[in-house]
Parts: sequence; structure tokens; C-alpha cells
Amino acid sequence: MTIERNIRMIAGSFILLSLAAGVWLSPWWLLFTAFVGANLLQSSITKWCLMEDILRAIEKR
Repeated sequence: MTIERNIRMIAGSFILLSLAAGVWLSPWWLLFTAFVGANLLQSSITKWCLMEDILRAIEKR
């Protein structure tokens, strides 16, 4: 799998998991959902993504 595809999978999983936690555990988990969305928006504007850097570092090992 490519790094871009992994990033999409991770972001989608984080969003779905935090939404589920927001429904069943605490509404405060929705802040994590907002954080992931804001990070996606930021990365589309700046062309920099922390998760991409993390995955590239893991790939080099």
C-alpha cells in the first residue's frame, strides 16, 4: 500500500472510532474528530502531514 492510501485509512479509522466513542462514551471525544478534520484541512493547504512523516520514518527502519 502507498503512504497516501495508509494516511487515508488511518484518518478514516480515527474519525469513525472517535465518532463511536463520542456517541457511546463521552461527547468530548468529538473534539478528537474535529482535530483530525482540522489536521486534514491543514495538510491540504500546507502540503505537510505529520502522519506522512511518521509513516516514512517507520518505512525506513
